[in-house]
Amino acid sequence: MMEHWNRKRQILQLLSADEFISGEKIANCLGLTRAAINQHIETLADYGIDIFSVKGKGYKLSNPLLLTDENKLINAIANRCFYFDEINSTNTFMLAHHHELESGDICIAEYQSAGRGRRGKQWVSPYGHHLYASMFWRFEQDPSKAMGLSLVVACAITKALEGMSINGLGLKWPNDIYLDNKKLAGILIEMAPVSHNVTELVIGFGINLSMSQSQGALIDQPWSDLTELNQLPDKTELIINIQQQLKQDIQRFDAQGLAPFMAYWNAHDLFVDKAVNLLMMPNNISGVYKGINEQGAVLIECNGKIDAYIGGEISLRQA
Repeated sequence: MMEHWNRKRQILQLLSADEFISGEKIANCLGLTRAAINQHIETLADYGIDIFSVKGKGYKLSNPLLLTDENKLINAIANRCFYFDEINSTNTFMLAHHHELESGDICIAEYQSAGRGRRGKQWVSPYGHHLYASMFWRFEQDPSKAMGLSLVVACAITKALEGMSINGLGLKWPNDIYLDNKKLAGILIEMAPVSHNVTELVIGFGINLSMSQSQGALIDQPWSDLTELNQLPDKTELIINIQQQLKQDIQRFDAQGLAPFMAYWNAHDLFVDKAVNLLMMPNNISGVYKGINEQGAVLIECNGKIDAYIGGEISLRQA
């Protein structure tokens, strides 16, 4: 870990107490000058961390931070595990190193300076508040083998969340996880350039854990996080559980296709029999959502006829 993040983590630990702490006390605890503490706190704000500052009282975090235990993570995961306090994008890192990776290798970061969502959207990535990760996978076949993979990934992450007693989850085609009908997590699968008979993928996912008000204001759709739970989950345990569930489910998908996951998807599908708009360039399609087929395509009923649609730029919105 870089030295400046050692210092910042020490400051964040002190700020995580239930009571305000003065800048002078932080300086005394860490053997730093008061000016150095001010500089660190200003820098933390640049990483999306909301810090209350009250004259005469001191500082306090506005929202809980959930930081990963790097040693616990590396010891629990059999695959290679890359961990960063900050990075431009976990997907970008894994794509740059895809030739060196094996299926199941994973990258985790506390902060992304250039996190990405689908269709080129920014993924808001404040330090330590959420979970940002990317896992590598190699199929020894052409890209058609991966059709429907995003649905399997969404199911796997939902299973891992439910395994930690997080209820009220739902799925939105093709790759979003909702909590109480608002977006909790998203998935971005990108393909590395390789030969035609091999498919190498980076499976990126982000889960909102503890959203601050200022960071939430940057998001252009209704969102949810896990702060309403009686107790926030252990972030390291959650990453470990997701990585293991993903490996298990993708191996099953490789052998059996999407069929074994249909029942789970259908039980969590939020849009069945609802009027929808399907946004697909250059035209939009309006109709009634009828679920998915075994290729992972979305089924839309329009004028008494059900058609299947699939593609990287399709988005679904309730009409």
